[in-house]
Amino acid sequence: MRRHLLMRLRAPLVAFGGEAIDNYGVIRDFPALSMLTGLIGNALGWDRSDFALLDGLQARLVMGTRLDNGGERLADFQTAQIGASDSGWTTLGEPEKRRGGEDSYKSPHLRYRDYHARLDALVALRLEPADEEPTLEEIAHALDHPKRPLFIGRKPCLPSTRLVVGMVGASDVLDALQRAPSPDEREFRFQWPRKEGTLKNARALDICDERNWKTGVHGGWRAVLEGTGPHIAPCASLSTLPELPA
Repeated sequence: MRRHLLMRLRAPLVAFGGEAIDNYGVIRDFPALSMLTGLIGNALGWDRSDFALLDGLQARLVMGTRLDNGGERLADFQTAQIGASDSGWTTLGEPEKRRGGEDSYKSPHLRYRDYHARLDALVALRLEPADEEPTLEEIAHALDHPKRPLFIGRKPCLPSTRLVVGMVGASDVLDALQRAPSPDEREFRFQWPRKEGTLKNARALDICDERNWKTGVHGGWRAVLEGTGPHIAPCASLSTLPELPA
């Protein structure tokens, strides 16, 4: 049995971003490997310039997702007249300065952003190798005590509940997701890495969700499976972590 960290991704608005096209910010049904890497890196206090740390963490992550509530899609039309002296909020605690030529401020910025409304997703992840830093325990502690504010995909998507659910011992990622606590005994949608469990009638996909953290570009393909399956009674190795102090 291998230990997996269970994470709850729940918020009024969630953005599992996909390939952006011009001014359209699209979303996927399941979170990307790069999004989980960035979320954990932010909790640990890493900066975008920590390329080696982020690339190393992303390469070690083995993760899958169970949709406890798929929510519904919401399309947001955004327009803003931005001036050269305007600044934006960041998780670094310092305002972000605007950049661009004089002509870039003459017209309003128009863009469309899709969101998941009322989505509730459970993530199971482990690290390979497991004994390198950061460990699962260090990641769980950072998620409970993040160095900076956390968000699920985009800055407006602030978690509405504790991210850390607990640890579970399971043979693979799908087994961990099926044995994780469930609100009921119905069937759920899953996405998990190929060779990390099987479900009848699962479909195989290749997704591009790994980021080169130095260039900021996504590339390569990751083999995953998607399917619907039942919840399995939690095993004896399921353990929750101590609650945060009030």
